Amino acid sequence: MKTFKIIDVWISIGLIISFTTLIIYDAGGFDVMNNLIITSYFVVGGWQVISMLVHAITRTFTYGARYVYHWITLISVVTMPAGSIWILWLTAPFMAVFYTWLCYREVYMKMRRPLDLLK
Repeated sequence: MKTFKIIDVWISIGLIISFTTLIIYDAGGFDVMNNLIITSYFVVGGWQVISMLVHAITRTFTYGARYVYHWITLISVVTMPAGSIWILWLTAPFMAVFYTWLCYREVYMKMRRPLDLLK
């Protein structure tokens, strides 16, 4: 699981940085309905949903901030047909960065000293 978490962190960071760079340097200018922006939402979000499912299935690091994040995401996805898609459209970039930070913190701070978790 530790190997998956390290790969997960670096893939998330790489996807966020690469899509942000591509969107900034896009020759077509900034347009909310730009195909690149929509693609980035699905690629980064899809990867993070897969990561969340792996964590939920293996029951690793499912407490604290990650537990709250999983419930907020579940509620957001379930209420999306009722109109919360616009809220998700605006909050998804912040959620992606926060989720990547959670994964980074779990790998490089909590897994560095695994015996501290037993206290």
